[in-house]
Amino acid sequence: MEPEQPPLERKVVDLPSTQKVEVYPVELYLCQHSDMDNLLTAQFSRTDIIDTVLKEARRLFEVPPEEEMRLWVKNSDGSCERLRNVHMTVLDSCLSTGQTVIMESRNKDGTWPSAQPHAMRNSLDEDDTYRGQPGICGLTNLGNTCFMNSALQCLSNVPPLTEYFLNNRYLKELNFSNPLGMKGEIAEAYADIIKQMWSGHHYSVVPRMFKTKVGHFASQFLGYQQHDSQELLSFLLDGLHEDLNRVKKKEYIEQRDAEGRPDEEVAEEAWRNHKRRNDSIIVDIFHGLFKSTLVCPRCRKVSVTFDPFCYLSVPLPDSNKRAMEIFFVSMDPRMKPEQHRLIVPKEGKVLDLCIALSKHTGISPEHMMVADVFSHRFYKIYQMEESLSCILDRDDIFIYEISVGALEDEDGGGSEDIVLPIYLRERTQSRDYSDSYYGVTLFGHPLLVSVPREKISWDSLYQMLLHRLSRYVSQPDSDEEEESEDDDLSDKRTNGFSEGEEDESSHRAKSTCQDQEAGSEVEDNQSEESEHEVMSEPSNGEGVGETKIASCSGASACQQRTDGGSQRSNPPSPTIDSQPKRKCRVRRQRRKPLFTLQTVNSNGTSDRSAYQDDGNSVTFNSQPYIALDWDPEMKKLYYDDMEAERYVRNDSMSYMLKKNPVKLEKCIDLFTTVETLEEENPWYCPTCKKHQRATKKLDLWSLPEVLIIHLKRFSYTKFSREKLDTLVEFPIRDLDFSKYIIKPRTETDPTQYKYDLIAVSNHYGGLRDGHYTTFARNKDTGQWCYFDDSSVSAVSERQIESKAAYVLFYQRQDKICQPMQPPPQPCCHSTVTSADQDTDDVTSCSSISDDMTSCNSHDCKINTCQSSESMDVD
Repeated sequence: MEPEQPPLERKVVDLPSTQKVEVYPVELYLCQHSDMDNLLTAQFSRTDIIDTVLKEARRLFEVPPEEEMRLWVKNSDGSCERLRNVHMTVLDSCLSTGQTVIMESRNKDGTWPSAQPHAMRNSLDEDDTYRGQPGICGLTNLGNTCFMNSALQCLSNVPPLTEYFLNNRYLKELNFSNPLGMKGEIAEAYADIIKQMWSGHHYSVVPRMFKTKVGHFASQFLGYQQHDSQELLSFLLDGLHEDLNRVKKKEYIEQRDAEGRPDEEVAEEAWRNHKRRNDSIIVDIFHGLFKSTLVCPRCRKVSVTFDPFCYLSVPLPDSNKRAMEIFFVSMDPRMKPEQHRLIVPKEGKVLDLCIALSKHTGISPEHMMVADVFSHRFYKIYQMEESLSCILDRDDIFIYEISVGALEDEDGGGSEDIVLPIYLRERTQSRDYSDSYYGVTLFGHPLLVSVPREKISWDSLYQMLLHRLSRYVSQPDSDEEEESEDDDLSDKRTNGFSEGEEDESSHRAKSTCQDQEAGSEVEDNQSEESEHEVMSEPSNGEGVGETKIASCSGASACQQRTDGGSQRSNPPSPTIDSQPKRKCRVRRQRRKPLFTLQTVNSNGTSDRSAYQDDGNSVTFNSQPYIALDWDPEMKKLYYDDMEAERYVRNDSMSYMLKKNPVKLEKCIDLFTTVETLEEENPWYCPTCKKHQRATKKLDLWSLPEVLIIHLKRFSYTKFSREKLDTLVEFPIRDLDFSKYIIKPRTETDPTQYKYDLIAVSNHYGGLRDGHYTTFARNKDTGQWCYFDDSSVSAVSERQIESKAAYVLFYQRQDKICQPMQPPPQPCCHSTVTSADQDTDDVTSCSSISDDMTSCNSHDCKINTCQSSESMDVD
């Protein structure tokens, strides 16, 4: 070494399986994102962590410590990659001599320069000079993302969590190695949103990158379908917890039962074990502990455990009554269907529905039959003993009046009458435009008609159905639709109906003529077989095997008068051939029928044999379905579509099932009430060695600083789904949980468990669609605001309580910091961006109501989401 030459310090580094002197350190080029031409050189050991590189870059470029910075490394191909984990070493980060490391500084508005193109802003209405109240910032609806916006606004107004991110304390606690986490990406994406919303530089923020991150780690939130704000909230809290978990390596801990030990000992052990695996800001703020007690109904074994919780899902007291809307169809053809709203027991049976209708109509329940009509057919015909729980509110329920004999024997074996389901179908020509092949389309409302089980002719059935449809089906005049007696009628067996002006003497003459002609049946047998080949061709283009009714008609060609009616129908019997018919045709004229009859299956799509035909009458031996097939021209002339769809609203439709408001304390009482486990979720009893439907009771042991209460408005059972719109009365201040805490008071416990409301997630609408909004209290000003996607407006406390309240956020009073500044006058705004086309944004307090439109009217143009984080460099 030369005299006065400075010593060359080198480190001895631990490399995999060896130690060696690091003669040549890694030499990196450092620059700032705003000035990438100004490169400075710095040397680092391979064992230095990335945080050391960041500190050196701050020193070289004289960046103040309060500014948030992040590093990127520029690869040889010109692309840039985030150095996300600042605790990794230079060696593990694969940095080598000659690479460029770029330091990026967060903008004052909370965004990163590299996050989006410079020409793009969160709102087209914004300018660089805008200054607003931090936290009073909307979120753009990207398309059915109001549920996400509502959850984010609620969490944004949880003071301790927001301050944790605004003060950058999360940076030191990011957990990149947790296999249950998201490698810190969810926490960083959430931090970016919070910093933008609380910068005071935005009217609204576009949460596109956050939406992309959520969809990447939770596939159920991919796309732009509507979801539940509470479900997203649950995922987000769990994701933030795992990304910020201070426990880097979780140990396995077996949960022990109480086994007679004091509750204090068991609870302390459970909380200690929970903290050994779960220790994060989420646990500090949101986690509490409840006591779970299970009792076996057989051996009386008692199992006591203490379990942590992040939120309370409390049930709502449910009414034991239910309002159901139905249509009543009378046997009187002159009466239009009547719509009724009936109040029935929620756990009742179909018979209860008929009894309720009987009070409105005076018709005995024995004369009723209940059916679910869907797509012009009977989806289901209900028995009286079936439960009403299998009928959904959206189902179209029709109750038909029928003759008393139809219900004497539900099996149908011993009753004199049988109920025929009747479908209406319209013939359509097949695709090959053939004259003999047809398709059919169902239309109109189906009917239930009771007819004699035995010995009914097809002609009589035709007349009965024609009478039943007489309100909206007109009959042709005597000189309309007549067929000449000189026509060859062999291909019109389905249409041979006698003219209505003939008297009884002519009918007797025709009957005599028929008897004389019967002797020629054997002679003309060959002709009859040929005719039946023609009449048995399929009647639609789909080849479902339908047969025209003439091939199975049991009525005589010369029909007697039916009950003094002016119309007669006489489709000829298959046993009567065309020769005797020609002998009689000179004595009458024929009228073309309005429709023909077919036996079909329950879907109304194909024939089925459900009768016995003896030539003169038909006997039904099972439950048939009958279709009335209309030619398009006949339907157009004689079927009145408008009249067929008309109905009458009964006065009962104005009745609304009154739901009394309930207090939040009542919901909490239900949460702590003893309940019996369901059959699908039994408990395994260690004493009985089998699963048992044990009784379960939950008690609150300790409560967190911020308590989330989820009101279980959505009810799902095997047969039904409904939303409870009961008004829950919840206090804005002084919600006292002291009486619910069973833990003995200690010196470390809070003096009282009183909470104040800080945020509410609202849901307007029903199960199929809806819209989410938020009420929240600004932590700096104490002002309550209403967040409706990108629109924000000031509200008073009396407007917060509504039937839409879904998730409540309470903060313990001893943790609440009083606002340091008065709320500014122009504290709120309403803005709609190009990506947010809400048509009914709330711009004033008076516009907030329970009758919000569904989220479909709040949908926005879908923006292309970035699939990965990138950086623009020159």
